[in-house]
Amino acid sequence: MFYQKGLTLEQLSVEEIDLITYINKQTKRYNTDNISRTKAYHQYYSKNPEIKWSFLASMVSRNAGWNMCDLEGSLLPIVLEKSFREKLFFTYERANWLIFQDAFPQLLLYQYSTKIKRPMFHLLKFFHISSFMEKEWQKFWDDRHVNRLMTSLIINEQNVIQKPVIKHPVYQSTVFRSLLFILQDWLHFSSVIFPTCEGELFGASVNGFKSVSKRIELGKRLADILFEKFLYPRFYEFACKTEHTGSRFDYEQYFTHKKMRTTPFLRCTYPIVNHHRHNRRDWSEFCRIKKKWMNQMVEHKHPIHITDWYVQKQNQLKKGIFLSEWIKSIK
Repeated sequence: MFYQKGLTLEQLSVEEIDLITYINKQTKRYNTDNISRTKAYHQYYSKNPEIKWSFLASMVSRNAGWNMCDLEGSLLPIVLEKSFREKLFFTYERANWLIFQDAFPQLLLYQYSTKIKRPMFHLLKFFHISSFMEKEWQKFWDDRHVNRLMTSLIINEQNVIQKPVIKHPVYQSTVFRSLLFILQDWLHFSSVIFPTCEGELFGASVNGFKSVSKRIELGKRLADILFEKFLYPRFYEFACKTEHTGSRFDYEQYFTHKKMRTTPFLRCTYPIVNHHRHNRRDWSEFCRIKKKWMNQMVEHKHPIHITDWYVQKQNQLKKGIFLSEWIKSIK
């Protein structure tokens, strides 16, 4: 446990120990499932709008929920065995649990610091937060560079999941090396979507998911889209107005051409998963921070308005599934 370097628990005040206990309880409370995480991120942002990452996290968390529920929707169970769907669900769930477990204590510690008007970031080590983020929070406290902090949190979250999820031997062999994942990655079928209440979709497709650098670049592109000055109010309206259920009908209900619900509610579909965090090493102690990670410049190689693209990809997916079933039936 790297918090043993330097300051120890015995050296903390009663106030500091009580604060650590409170933050651990709150993190555990809200890290129950995808629904509770999404709401916690959004509620936090509504109180602390300068922490832009929390709104980004809430919108990306919505996408994770939709991806989870797709696995038990009307299409994917036709072609994916239940055991493989369960592995995919647990991959999403594990990654999102780890990110929340790491990020939410940071957010709460900052919120408490603003309340007492004194930085408490020396306590981050007691939540196993990277030394990289401890430095970045202190820098933010000093210069209030909002976008730099958001970028730093993107860098941190993607490195937090790199070894325990992306590089984990079990996930490598059963998920990331599977033919389905490789094809999906190659064909850009997976996408992160930011909907509006007018039925429009914006976002970016996910490609090269196993690369930490590509996921960081994706995160920065998504942040650039989400906080674009003309689009942001529309995304925030959707987030405030639309209850997150895990079903894609959350945003498909706003489409001009009405759609039937094809994916279930998350809490009616999946049980609560009990997680444990085994690897608590500080990733920034053995990973070099690349200059391009901190670069604030963002390049969009594809259109960010993806309503038509999304409909086309959904139709391609349906046709592919029905074609594969037809081929099976005539063999």
